[in-house]
Amino acid sequence: MFLYFNAFGGALSAKVKREKDIAYTNQTNGARNFLDVYHQGNGVKLKDVIVFIHGGSWNSGKKDIYWWLGRHFASKGVVEVNINYSLAPAYQYGQMADDAAAAIKWVKLNISSYGGDPERIFVMGHSAGGHLAALINSDPQYFAKQEIENPIRGIILNDGFGLDMQEYLLQAVRNEQTASFLKTFSDDQENWKKGSPLTYFDNIRNPYLILVGERTYPAIQLQSKRLYEMLAAGKQPVVFKEIPKKKHVGMISQMFFGGNELYKVILDFMSAH
Repeated sequence: MFLYFNAFGGALSAKVKREKDIAYTNQTNGARNFLDVYHQGNGVKLKDVIVFIHGGSWNSGKKDIYWWLGRHFASKGVVEVNINYSLAPAYQYGQMADDAAAAIKWVKLNISSYGGDPERIFVMGHSAGGHLAALINSDPQYFAKQEIENPIRGIILNDGFGLDMQEYLLQAVRNEQTASFLKTFSDDQENWKKGSPLTYFDNIRNPYLILVGERTYPAIQLQSKRLYEMLAAGKQPVVFKEIPKKKHVGMISQMFFGGNELYKVILDFMSAH
């Protein structure tokens, strides 16, 4: 197994370039406001771009963990960007969303230098990263602060958590994670509403791909399905796909393998829009 992955990784390295730790804002917070770009160099035609926002309950995680995601997407003809963002408890969700919007602004302005098409930027988030992707796409304040129009072509939610944090914090059984979530969203119920992407549903104008694990958390299943039904009822372009037997972490870790079915599902969605 070790030799197999060594050879596999070496083959990808020969094709894919990684530009590591690029600052996407002048106000960097340690290593949190940096991104990595995975690409195959400039070509005749600009390529689709996918920006990945990692999960980790808003208090953990980093872009470097997902190097394999960047390499696999780049090897399949996409320019991929992994971003870091500020984390709780030092920062709350608003700063995290500001960071994500700033990173995407950098991509919009600079990605053509790496062969990416700035008119075809898709954003994918897993877990808390899905929340941030959906929030900056639906609440216009975040790109307004960056003084740009929303540049996102489409959103890909990979088991996105927290689409309605107000509902979750009011109704879910309190557990060991609740205190951590409150550090991200505060004790103020108004912030729970303001920090919920579904609060701004009427602003959505772009396509969504919603991926949900069959065995993931009930809140993710419930809110993801609700978002799908709302988009479908409004005749917004949306695809919903439940992945059999997959739990929450497995929804992203399965993509360690370049032949995983989600790559085709995601690339088909991007090419269709």
